[in-house]
Amino acid sequence: MLAVTTTPKAWRGTSRLVGKRPRVRIAVGLHPELVAQRHHEVALLCGLLVETRYVGEIGIDGSPPHRGSIELQKSVFDRILAACAAAGGRVMSIHSRGAPAAVLDALERQRTSGVPILHWFSGTKTELARADALGCWFSVGPAMLRSRKGRELAAAMPVDRLLTETDAPFGRDGDSPLMPWQAYDCLNELADLKGLTVDILRRQLIANLRRLPKLVEWSG
Repeated sequence: MLAVTTTPKAWRGTSRLVGKRPRVRIAVGLHPELVAQRHHEVALLCGLLVETRYVGEIGIDGSPPHRGSIELQKSVFDRILAACAAAGGRVMSIHSRGAPAAVLDALERQRTSGVPILHWFSGTKTELARADALGCWFSVGPAMLRSRKGRELAAAMPVDRLLTETDAPFGRDGDSPLMPWQAYDCLNELADLKGLTVDILRRQLIANLRRLPKLVEWSG
């Protein structure tokens, strides 16, 4: 399981909370929704890269509430990608709501930043094809598959670069946040969309997850 953080200051506390549980990893992040208020923490995030293979949640948010800070978000995202590249690449969980083209532009400029995982991707099919060509991975969860567009995009994503997610506590099951084990609640529907049996898809997802950390340099 990968738990992302919304600010780099939360990374150490979350790491202490998780402790040495072997099946849980913590990503250091600076969520684009918080960049307007917390952009000064980008230096801390870059400094923590020596301690973790995983970065997230990072990215750009172009939705109306956050559009005013989009140039600052782009600058912060570019700086994080450059730092990841300098560190040998990292596994990155990336937010792109309302700004998929800007996110892909940044990834194209910095192709050695690591493995980009576009979580809950909601761009166009053309943007999805561009992301695929750039080698992006995709994480899909139950909440994403509730919409027709989400299902259409998931059906077009490469199965060998697909992961499951919950996006909890924002992803919800009724009034309650989704729990980690509910990342697989989308398995039946996802298997139907991909034309696979549930067992074959499950084995593919596990193989993807095992392959992912090996794609970046890491000596920690």
